[in-house]
Formats: sequence, structure tokens, C-alpha cells
Amino acid sequence: MSLLAALNPPQREAAKYLDGPLLVLAGAGSGKTRVITHKIAYLIGECGYKPGSIAAITFTNKAAHEMQERAAKLTQGVNTKGLIVTTFHSMGLRMLREDAKFAELKPAFSILDSADAAGIVSEIIKTTDKQEIRRAVSRISLWKNELKSPAAALATAEDDNARAYAKIYDRYDATLRAYQAVDFDDLIRLPAELLDTHAELREKWQNRLRHILVDEYQDTNVAQYRLLQKLTGVRAAFTAVGDDDQAIYGWRGASADNLRQLNEDYPHLHVVKLEQNYRSSVRILKAANSLIANNPKLFEKRLWSDLGLGDAIQVMPTKDDEHEAESVVMRLLSHKFQHRTEWRDYAILYRGNYQARIFEQALRNEKVPYQLSGGQSFFDRAEIKDVIAYLRLIANGDDDPAFIRAVTTPKRGIGAATLEKLGQVAATLHVSLFEAVFSAAAASQIGERQLAPLVEFCNFINRMEERVPREPAGELLNDLLKTIDYEVYLFDQDDQRAAQTKWNNVLEFATWIAKKGEEDEKDLLQLTQTIALITLLEGREEEEPDAVRLSTLHAAKGLEFGHVFLVGVEENILPHRDAVDEGRLEEERRLMYVGVTRAKKSLTLSYCSRRKRARESVACDPSRFIDELGDDVRQPEKPSSADAKASGSDRLAALKAMLG
Repeated sequence: MSLLAALNPPQREAAKYLDGPLLVLAGAGSGKTRVITHKIAYLIGECGYKPGSIAAITFTNKAAHEMQERAAKLTQGVNTKGLIVTTFHSMGLRMLREDAKFAELKPAFSILDSADAAGIVSEIIKTTDKQEIRRAVSRISLWKNELKSPAAALATAEDDNARAYAKIYDRYDATLRAYQAVDFDDLIRLPAELLDTHAELREKWQNRLRHILVDEYQDTNVAQYRLLQKLTGVRAAFTAVGDDDQAIYGWRGASADNLRQLNEDYPHLHVVKLEQNYRSSVRILKAANSLIANNPKLFEKRLWSDLGLGDAIQVMPTKDDEHEAESVVMRLLSHKFQHRTEWRDYAILYRGNYQARIFEQALRNEKVPYQLSGGQSFFDRAEIKDVIAYLRLIANGDDDPAFIRAVTTPKRGIGAATLEKLGQVAATLHVSLFEAVFSAAAASQIGERQLAPLVEFCNFINRMEERVPREPAGELLNDLLKTIDYEVYLFDQDDQRAAQTKWNNVLEFATWIAKKGEEDEKDLLQLTQTIALITLLEGREEEEPDAVRLSTLHAAKGLEFGHVFLVGVEENILPHRDAVDEGRLEEERRLMYVGVTRAKKSLTLSYCSRRKRARESVACDPSRFIDELGDDVRQPEKPSSADAKASGSDRLAALKAMLG
């Protein structure tokens, strides 16, 4: 039986098409991952492609992981060693590691996280004003995503403000080079630039990769598109899978224009549309189609489904934010009681993180288990970052931010004055802090008593580095934790309970490193670079608990739930006031579309008549998007607030009696 027998006709056409560039327009829930994984299996199993000559590129570790597993199932009995299923940033990292010398980097370069980047910018502009730092960081990031060098940013600056940011960018870039470090955006920017300027690198990678598949193509930015172009060259053997109706990352530099650009850059582009949806009921899709029809279209498509008509979409007006949270949780409880569903079948989705708190409160009051998306990542905890600072320094002695964190945690009697002197020595000699410790200048300018603990610390790091290639990552990390007495340090810093929680996190991290080192056959240095990417892309893959999911609409993209509550569907929230003012209404409509198409069986929208803003209560209007969902949406008569309160508490009492 053919590998592709399980696909519908357009899916099969997409999987088999190999005559040049292909764009697969995959509507929400239309089985895009299925097409990508079957195409990989088809290329290897029936077309004789070597696994190592195929790369499937996506945006998150989770999506890459799922794709890898599904492709492995389809190619059972075939050796797929070497197949690349990865994120854009991991692909860039792989290329940079291999060709570091072209970028004037050593292979053990460091990857700075967003906190390090903010720290460097804060030093440059001599401020701790978080908003100002964030503005500069985001400006630099957008320039890098557009492949603009500091010089180009300065040359094209439109006013004094932009010129000031371009100068910050220039100094930031120089600092990164001195640290032998790259930031997240460089993992795409540098490979794209290297392929542009070095013909031999271009040939090498184009010959190695014979077919590239890109998932979530609508979320690519200029640099990612250019990287794809350079990797595929004139053969243009690629499959881009995307949906222009789900382009919701414009604010982050993603360019929905990349779809239009494909059409222009590749006149022979073949387009396949996937319009059959395997997720949602007819009513949900009808509303989604009606909504998105208000946006101008690059490619016409209409989703359809044979999963039955489904429940009517409910609209729930509520009095204020507290009433909204209570009503949603009550409705969720009564639905669960009637339909005997699981907690994980439900999601409460909202426009901004700030909306979560009141829903958390309402869920806790009713003892409902919930999971918050986009909360603090495991790797963002202070104790984990402490340990990672050591790993980064072992990997790369030039990593000054890692040096400062590691040398002062735990305290070693090395004070700020000593570090300042060391900083001056390093600046004069143009070397890293680590290298400066061993210089004659340090010996003459820093007192012997102050220098001794620094030398001891650096010798310890050097000894660890020597052991890396020979010893398993897990053993090495456990040794490190023992030697620096990190457990003792935590218990000295915090009360018993907080310290125990932190130490447990560190132990869990050490176990994870040991396991990952064995599974992926990587040493501690390679794992350190991998961790930087996981931190930036999202947390570890964890088992889904049986809990209601609370999530922003952005974080819910790619997920699906039996029953969705879309809350705060009001003007100024969804669409967001700033987006409307800045002419980004179409992107907000796509965001609403993403929310609607997360639902499989039922969808409930809620909005408030009044909402607390700071200390006052302001009047709210329902979102224009509710009317755009079409006439098949059930909008109840608005009850008076006294009736609402009474009927709400009556329902609650009745429900509790039933559950009791």
C-alpha cells in the first residue's frame, strides 16, 4: 500500500509534488503536519532521498519534536539517521557551529539570552529604565531580522531617535563580538549573511540539502526567508506550508508579505490549497470563514468540514470582569458535569496576559486544576540561570556576562571593587575578564589577596573544561555542583522551604542534562548551546496534565481544544486599541480567527459592560468581530445586572447541590 494512501487528494498532491518550489496553503486544522511528515517519508521511502539531505524546519521545539516522532512512525524499518527536523534557530546554530570561522567565532561561542542582551544594552545606555531598555532591544532585534547591519541602520535612520538607537546597536554588536557571543536573532542573521557572501559555503549547504520543508511559513521574517532562499538556490526544491489567515506575529518582525514575495520571486511557484478541516464543527468554520472574509485576500480559500453542524456559538454579555470570570467558570463546570468531559478539553483564551489573574482566582475558588501557558520558563529561574552561567563559562571563557554571574555565585570574597579593577585591565588589554585574570597587568594592579580567589576560580573552570570531552555531561555537572557547594549556598540564602524548592529544581535540571546527554550523545558544551535555544524557544516538553488551559491567543496557536471560552471580546482589547490606531486591524482579525479555530466542538465568547482600569470602572463595547462572525451566532438578550447576579448565584447554588 502506498505511503500516501491515507491522505486526501490535495494533501497527496502536495506530498508528491517535486518539480520545483511549492506553497501549501494549509487552513487551520487541515492536516499540515500530516502532509509534511508523509512527504518526508515519501522522499526517503519512495524517491530514494538520503535522510541527511532533507531538512524540515519549524518554529518551536515542540512542533519539531512531534514532527520527528510522526515521521519516524511512517518510516519504520527504514534508517532515517541524519534526517534534520529542527527549528529555524537550531538550524542556524548547526550552520554557525560548523562554519564558525567564517563568522570569526570559535565553535564554542555563547548564545546570550534576552536578560543578557538587556543587561548589555542597559550598560551601554547607562539606565535601568526597563521600558527604555526594552525599546532599544526590540529596535535592534527588528533591524537584525531585516538583515540590517549597524552601519546600514545608521545610514537609513529617519530621525535623531533612530540614529541614537543605531549607535546603541553598533556598540551592542561590538560587545557581542568581544564576548564571542551571539544573540537569538544572530542565529538566523549570521548564517543568512555568510551564505550571501561566501560562494563555497552556499554550494556546500545547497549540495547537502536537497529538499527543505518549512512549516508556519507565514511567521517567517525577512532574514528567515533569505536564509531559505540561499539554502535552496536555483533548484528551489522546497515546500513552504503556511496560512496567510494565521499570520499574527507582525509585531515581532514576521512578514506576511513573504507569501506575496514567494509569488514574485518564484514565477513557477505551484500552489496547493488544503481546505478540508479535520478539527472543528461546521458552525465554527462558518463563523471563522465569515470573520476572515473581512480581510483582503492574497489567496482565496474556504474551510469546510464533514464533522457535523455542532453546537451554536454562544455570546455571553457580563456585567464586569469579576462577573465574567465567575460566569465562565460556572458555565465550564456545568458543561463538564453534563458531558462528563476531562479538564484538558477546556481552554480559556484571552488577548493579554494581564487578563489571566481574575480567571485564575475564579478557578482556584472552585478548586479547578488549570495550567497557565507562557508562564515563567523553568530555565528562567534564578537558580537554573546560576548553574547555566557556569556551563556557559566552561564552554566559552570570553563570555563576560557568564563570568560575572558565576564568579559571584556563590560569593567567594570577590567584591565589586576587585571586579571593577579586573574590568579595567580587560578593557585596556582588549581581552575577556577570564583571560585578564592571568595577565601581568592584573598581577600588578590587583592586590595578591584579591587576585588569589579569581585565579583559583579560573583554574577550576579550566579543569572542568578539560574533562568535558571525556566525561558524561551528567557526572560532570554533579561534580560541579558539589565543588561549588551550591546546595549549601541556597540554604544560606533562603528559608528552608524556598531553598528546598530551588535545590529540587537544580536536581531536576541535573537529571535532565544527564538524560539528554545520553540520549543525544552530546557533551556538556553541546548541551549548553542547546539549552540556550530551549530557553529562548520554550520550556522542556512536558506531559500534558489534566487541567483547564489558560492561554493568550498568541500562545494558543497550533493547539486545539474540545471547548473554548474566548474572553474579553471587546473593542480596545480585541481588537487592541494600539493595533487599531496603528492600522493593524487585519492582524487583530487574524488573531480572533486563530482563537475561533482552536475550538473543535463548542465556542463561547464573553465580554463585559464595564471593566476595571487602574482604580476606576470604564464602560466597554462588544468587539466589532462578534458581528463579523455572521448570523449563526447565538446572542442572548442582555439581562439587567440585578437579574444576572440573582440568576448567577441561583445557578451556582443549584450546580453545587448537584455536585454535592
